[in-house]
Amino acid sequence: MPRQANAVDFWRGFALVTIFVNHVPGIFYSRFTHGEISVSDSADLFVFLAGWSLRYVAGTADRGPPTSQLLLRLGGRAVTIYGAQILITMLAIAMLATVAILRDNPLLLEWHNAAAVFYDPVPTHIGLAVLTHHLGYFDILPLYVVLMLAAPGIAAIDRYAPHALLPLSVSLYLVTLAVPISVPTWPVEGQWFFNPLAWQLVFVLGFVLAKDAGVGGFVRRRIVPIRWLALAIVAGLLPVSWYNLWPDPTRVPHPTLFFIPNKSYVTPIRLIQFLAVVAVFSLVYPYIQRWARPLTEFLALLGRNSLSVFCVGSLLSLAGQIVRFLYQGRIGVDTVVVVCGIAIMALTAWLADSRDRPRQGSPAPSPSTS
Repeated sequence: MPRQANAVDFWRGFALVTIFVNHVPGIFYSRFTHGEISVSDSADLFVFLAGWSLRYVAGTADRGPPTSQLLLRLGGRAVTIYGAQILITMLAIAMLATVAILRDNPLLLEWHNAAAVFYDPVPTHIGLAVLTHHLGYFDILPLYVVLMLAAPGIAAIDRYAPHALLPLSVSLYLVTLAVPISVPTWPVEGQWFFNPLAWQLVFVLGFVLAKDAGVGGFVRRRIVPIRWLALAIVAGLLPVSWYNLWPDPTRVPHPTLFFIPNKSYVTPIRLIQFLAVVAVFSLVYPYIQRWARPLTEFLALLGRNSLSVFCVGSLLSLAGQIVRFLYQGRIGVDTVVVVCGIAIMALTAWLADSRDRPRQGSPAPSPSTS
């Protein structure tokens, strides 16, 4: 019996499709994704839903697996995600090397921070193995590895000191922005594109808002006025984002990160706008489910198998970039890239779902966190 669609898997599937499209820079169809008119994008949604899904895995102190079992399960998930990151990174490197050889174009070896892999391979491969060197567009899974390693601690604090979890997370976030604190890369000097010290707050917010008590319960009891406020925030920031009316970073007070949009540190402007988008669009899913059930089922299928689909989608995005580079990225080429890419992602999800499908359907959200 097929598993039933649910809001978490649906929105995660939505995020997977839009991430795939947006990871092909310049593609025609990216202009129809919400990231074009929004401060936040699907990366925020993906991390938030990962935290939300953790709630279903961790449960509560009286309704959840023993702490030791939870530690092993989440640790195993971190290892799985790490393995996926190494695999897709190696395949991406092989793709770039293959096209560079076939087209006799060594410039392809320098795409997406890959130059060090080919020109200084010994330390760079160590960096790839210990996650201190990331290829461009292949840098979100290292964030998930860190979050999953932190997940047992997050779940333990929630069980034994639930009122401390969000304040601790917010405090770490504020200190990270105020100093600011970056996570360095090596051997190429730089910093992680997704700073885990800042992005952990998005993850924790998903976790605490999924709970019926505490902050989650407070939001549910006041969801109507919150949605009206959220709608005003989303509408107010639309023209700012659309026309790029952000303040000059050199003219804002210090600490600068508190006053500008920044994806690496998921700064307050971005975070507030994202939470407003979540509040507004959380109302939409029941209507989509009612009037567009095939779309609901399709995106939920992708979302249920998010790690496999994300990995395949990342490689397809790179393939799309290569195809557009070779064939000049006309709208016909862009259409083929998007249609074929989504079709292959759907096939991946179907195969994974067929393998893992339980005998009885379950409406509960998939516990996948990537």
